[in-house]
Amino acid sequence: MKVYNDYFGRFGGRYAAEVLRTPLDELQAAFTGAIADPEFLAELDRLGRQFAGRPTPLTPAVNAAAEIGGAAIYLKLEGLANTGAHKVNNVIGQCLLAQRMGKPRVIAETGAGQHGVATAAVSARLGLECRVYMGEVDVRRQRPNVFWMDLFGAEVVPVGSGARTLKDAVNEALRDWSDSFERTHYVIGSAMGPSPYPDMVREFQSVVGREVVEQCRQLGVEPAALVACVGGGSNALGFFAPHLEAPEPRLIGVEAGGRGPALGDHAARLSGSGAPGIVHGYKSLFLTDGDGQVAETHSISAGLDYPGVGPQLAHLGDSGRVEFTTASDDEALDAVRTFARSEGIVFALESAHAGAAAIKVARSLPDDANVVVNVSGRGDKDLFILARALQPGRWAEFLKREAQEIEDA
Repeated sequence: MKVYNDYFGRFGGRYAAEVLRTPLDELQAAFTGAIADPEFLAELDRLGRQFAGRPTPLTPAVNAAAEIGGAAIYLKLEGLANTGAHKVNNVIGQCLLAQRMGKPRVIAETGAGQHGVATAAVSARLGLECRVYMGEVDVRRQRPNVFWMDLFGAEVVPVGSGARTLKDAVNEALRDWSDSFERTHYVIGSAMGPSPYPDMVREFQSVVGREVVEQCRQLGVEPAALVACVGGGSNALGFFAPHLEAPEPRLIGVEAGGRGPALGDHAARLSGSGAPGIVHGYKSLFLTDGDGQVAETHSISAGLDYPGVGPQLAHLGDSGRVEFTTASDDEALDAVRTFARSEGIVFALESAHAGAAAIKVARSLPDDANVVVNVSGRGDKDLFILARALQPGRWAEFLKREAQEIEDA
């Protein structure tokens, strides 16, 4: 039986308020029991296949690779999973745990909205009450996902405190959970938070990495590098999971380089200036200001706009097993355009950071090498951001016409 630990090197732990000790202990026991229970695993697999649509494809990006030069590129299309991203894998597992613990209500935080959409959708399927906390800034820039959460029957709560982004949504969700844990489970969306969340999220997301191993075997592909974007770390850890104890392939995590290197203009913790700290119940690397306070961050992608990183990824950066780099806002936009025009695939802006880095990695490798990119989500959710950035004039005219038609109706 696998042993789950509170710490990954110097990072991790359970730095939670006393009121949360009981639900965290309960969750640890439920997860440890469930992950060893064949009936639970069978239901997790069934919902993964019948509801989420697993396995997702691994497709060669033949046209893009020819245009870019260097190594062949393969795309793991998690955006084709139900709800449009990898987030649903973890949500199915945690919502099944909520049922196992007799909790009829779940809450979640969300940045880009994909975790919120997945939680709302799975809650609808399983008959759970659902509330999602989302920063006001993210509510505005990810309006399509707010619509879908509403449609699935979730209550979306805009958070107006702090920077009004993901960090602040987490704060509000923790407050809710402290007051309601007897009937509520908090579905954390990334591999962060107090133990057992980092272990739990990685395990539920590791289906991505296992599928890639089998799909590469079937295709006769030996990856030289795996590339994934890194916000909190759920898609990267799930993708990297089968290889963490092996020396190969290269594992490359891509953070948000944002607008530039100044504090407040990016969200690069491991490849930037992250410092050890304790936030949201766990010890990891966080971006902080001169007074040691959590700093504001920026990314064109709401899902990477977070000042910290999951503790296991912080440890893997310490050990050197995972390499970390950045992609800027502009590089992410260029990657969206490149893969859309060459492959007919629209990356989510988060995933586009991985796509941008993969282009550089591919060019640095010989043409008989292979690079696999985790396309953790599709770009439908980013329509308003992408259209404004790539076609501002035409998009503005369209919105004006739509607004006028609504007024006239």
